[in-house]
Amino acid sequence: MKTLKDFNFKNKKALIRVDFNVPLNDALEVTDATRIQAAKSTIIDILEQDGSCILMSHLGRPKGFQDEFSLRHIVKKATEILGVQVKFVSDCVGSKVEEAVANLESGEVLLLENLRFYDEEKKGNVAFAEKLSKLGDIYVNDAFGTAHRAHASTTIVAQFFSENKCFGNLLAKEIISIDKVLNNSKKPVLAILGGAKVSSKITVIENILEKVDHLIIGGGMSFTFVKAQGGKIGNSICEDDKQELALDILKQAAAKGVQVHIPVDVIAADDFSNDANTQICDINEIPDGWEGVDAGPKSREIFDEVVNKCKTILWNGPLGVFEMESFAGGTIALGNSIDTATQNGAFSLVGGGDSVAAVKQFGFADKVSYVSTGGGAMLESLEGKTLPGIDAIMK
Repeated sequence: MKTLKDFNFKNKKALIRVDFNVPLNDALEVTDATRIQAAKSTIIDILEQDGSCILMSHLGRPKGFQDEFSLRHIVKKATEILGVQVKFVSDCVGSKVEEAVANLESGEVLLLENLRFYDEEKKGNVAFAEKLSKLGDIYVNDAFGTAHRAHASTTIVAQFFSENKCFGNLLAKEIISIDKVLNNSKKPVLAILGGAKVSSKITVIENILEKVDHLIIGGGMSFTFVKAQGGKIGNSICEDDKQELALDILKQAAAKGVQVHIPVDVIAADDFSNDANTQICDINEIPDGWEGVDAGPKSREIFDEVVNKCKTILWNGPLGVFEMESFAGGTIALGNSIDTATQNGAFSLVGGGDSVAAVKQFGFADKVSYVSTGGGAMLESLEGKTLPGIDAIMK
């Protein structure tokens, strides 16, 4: 695996695919700069070697050139985070860009305009990728969030760099962290899968059953398993057409010696609202008109015990409707358990949009070993797929 350490960037122009697809408010100001912060290490490492950085990214889903999706809106925030004035050019290919790149000196950073202003980016157009490739001496992919897409700037461009391509610090960390869980893990290994639907996690479950010793199934998807086993789940969310699959997963797990842990009790609510009436009940006996919205106290204790006997922990998906304060307790309790296990030497990886949102919201981001930056890319990695953006650097 080639990383920044394999190159000398002195007087070289690094063409870096970053993921600056950040949220903007109505005033077109950055509201969450996590992704810019995540790319800082790679950019600073190159600048400190007297190299220069040409940054490529997409922002949103524009239809052609639309100013609200212009990356010029993030220049101020990127400059602030990097501590270096970020130059900007209002295109990503063409003579204007070539001139800006030619004038770029060592120690400087240039941000190109939104790649997705061109349809060729998403289509993986070879001619467009070749134009991008002419802008740099070394290609660095540091955008894990888009590594599962075979787009021009994430995958196709790499073929024009022969040996002169590598992973940035962020993407290298992502690859190492996922590999630690899937292939080089200390046992016992635990996977915690939550969220609403079994269907969105089927291939993940099937792939990781080979690798884990314990599997916690929480959140909305647990009710499909409970109902499949004859439990009464009231008005709780359930994928009726996935009940057979749920039973099959339990059978596969038993055959592989994997212990599956499903909540035994829940906080149930009579309405999907923060102000709803609530009661604690057995997960198999949720009354009609009530729905499970969070893991109950007994479940939290059981999960705490499981988490703290494991040495490798993957967390993908919350245990309840954590966005509502009344139903965040289970997810917070799980975060505390993982924090304790991590302090005691376990390796903990958190990934997937909702889990990442939860760890940030409740202050656990610095208390786990690694928080993944890529939702879809993370899931595809856990499914055992080779991501095209990673494969392109490995070739």
